Amino acid sequence: MGRGGLWEHLESVTGFDSGKQPCAWKEGSAVPSDHQPHPVSFSASEQDLPRKVLSGLKIGVYVTNDREQIIAVNPRGEKLLGRSESAMIGRNAHDLLHRAEGGALLPRSQCPLMKAFLQGQSVYGGNKWFLRGDGALLPVIWLTAPYRINRDTTGALVLFHPRDPRGDPSSEEVPVDQVTTLTDLADSLSLIAEVTSVLTSTLQVREALWLLARQVTPRLADWVVIDLLNEIGELERALVVHHENGRHIRREEMQGPLPPVSETSLMPLSRVLRGASTTRVSLRDYQRPPDTGLAMAQRTLFERTRIHAAITAPLRGPRGAILGALTLGRADQLHDFTSTELALVDDLARQAGLAIDNARLYERQQRVTETMQRYLLSPLPETVLVKMAVRYHPAPDASHVGGDWYDAFRLQDGTPALVIGDVAGHDLQAASHMAQIRNMLRALAWDRDEPPSSIVSRLDHALGHISEVSMATMVFARLEEDGSEGRRVLRWTNAGHLPPLLVLRDGQARFLDEHHDLLLGAETDIPRTDSAVELPVASTVVFYTDGLIESTRHGLDEGMAQLRQHAAELVHHELDDFCDLLIERVRPEDNDDDVAVIVIRVPESPVIPPSRPSSHTP
Repeated sequence: MGRGGLWEHLESVTGFDSGKQPCAWKEGSAVPSDHQPHPVSFSASEQDLPRKVLSGLKIGVYVTNDREQIIAVNPRGEKLLGRSESAMIGRNAHDLLHRAEGGALLPRSQCPLMKAFLQGQSVYGGNKWFLRGDGALLPVIWLTAPYRINRDTTGALVLFHPRDPRGDPSSEEVPVDQVTTLTDLADSLSLIAEVTSVLTSTLQVREALWLLARQVTPRLADWVVIDLLNEIGELERALVVHHENGRHIRREEMQGPLPPVSETSLMPLSRVLRGASTTRVSLRDYQRPPDTGLAMAQRTLFERTRIHAAITAPLRGPRGAILGALTLGRADQLHDFTSTELALVDDLARQAGLAIDNARLYERQQRVTETMQRYLLSPLPETVLVKMAVRYHPAPDASHVGGDWYDAFRLQDGTPALVIGDVAGHDLQAASHMAQIRNMLRALAWDRDEPPSSIVSRLDHALGHISEVSMATMVFARLEEDGSEGRRVLRWTNAGHLPPLLVLRDGQARFLDEHHDLLLGAETDIPRTDSAVELPVASTVVFYTDGLIESTRHGLDEGMAQLRQHAAELVHHELDDFCDLLIERVRPEDNDDDVAVIVIRVPESPVIPPSRPSSHTP
């Protein structure tokens, strides 16, 4: 399809040149420069999609949300109503426009448009007047149909054009074929809105493909096949879905690598993957002798699925690059695809191509972020003072990777140092900020022997001058051996982070919250403080990030109370089991953040350093 896809096609079939309309109706209307169709955008605004796709239609259209408020008006509608779109947006459509003969405001119970809206029906009629901006009445023929704004909201699409005011309004009827066309238009708008909505709900390529397949079947087809080209040009059949008996069945046995795309093949899929436009395909196209391995694979697909009619559309990125192909096939649905459906699939493929390109860019960034973060999560230093274990669990949603971190290293005099912190943000930038803090802290801590508070104060001062870090929290601690008796002392400073938890061997537990200074980046001259506690034999200290306890269902206080309870119950477990069980019990199910945990325990007998440190980053 050319410019405008479905909407250009519908423009040609909704002119309503019936001979009954005034001459002005045949003229069309120039679209004002500030109402030109915008580039495709994944905005959540209710107004965006209708404004883009309705601009070129030669009939008046306005769209309302589920509260009867106007959310979009096309340029032809503005001209017919003598009102600018901005003057109508947010206004109640019935109160603003709907009138009876003579200009009286109709009660809602007597307004056929409102009845249709409330009942969610597609209805047309001619006994109606709209109030123009200049106070004149515009006699109209109209059609209204439900319009799905998104998965949760259904509004109404109202299409209208002038009728001859001298005729009998009760005899004015829209021809059946035009009613069908307009109803199809409303359905198509709803489908594109739904597809756009679901594609913007995820940044994962595979999930986007699955959501797309569920939206278009069985409304357009009973088979969906999506083929994707990777960055080096290899072709993969990424998804095959069949809608049968009311269920969407993923046919994984039909998925997998495909033969390369030929530069000379005339078969439909090869042509589309080289940049050809959306095209109809039938089984006959692949009954000819196959000219490539890809053509043979397509023949096998059509034979196994019994597809008799299909549409194949290119999936393009925003700069025109071909990312793959979308094929919708009919096997159980007996009729062929219409020209309107061909245009509709073309537009759906455009939306899908943009979503796939966006998701791929995001996933590449996340891979870089994860690689950087894992590189920065250090192995634990060997020490005879305590046993140590660490756990890092990435966020369930990759979009939240990057903020939580830990570090463990030896100071110049051999004293072990521990750090746990959280950098603002959950992306590649957050991971790079984490790297800056980690490296600067190591350098400052190694540079001179001084209390943790002094080191963190110097770090805070340096961050504001030589880094881009805006905000971060941290607990920086030293593990010291005090005197000949070998007492273990934990000395730390807390820069706005959650307090460590101390658990004794008998299950008594308390948070080490004696001093709680401001977070890094607060730009204050308030001195930072140190705290110290002797660690008895068999005591355990848990350092953690907010991902371990934070939940949308409860506050931090409740999360910390659960952490204390479960840590006390589990303190008799070996250190590795203690870590795993603690995260399993405490981490909320609705948690969408990554989790970092460091646990230390004073042994009852001297520690023999392991050949490999205990660490776990699944």
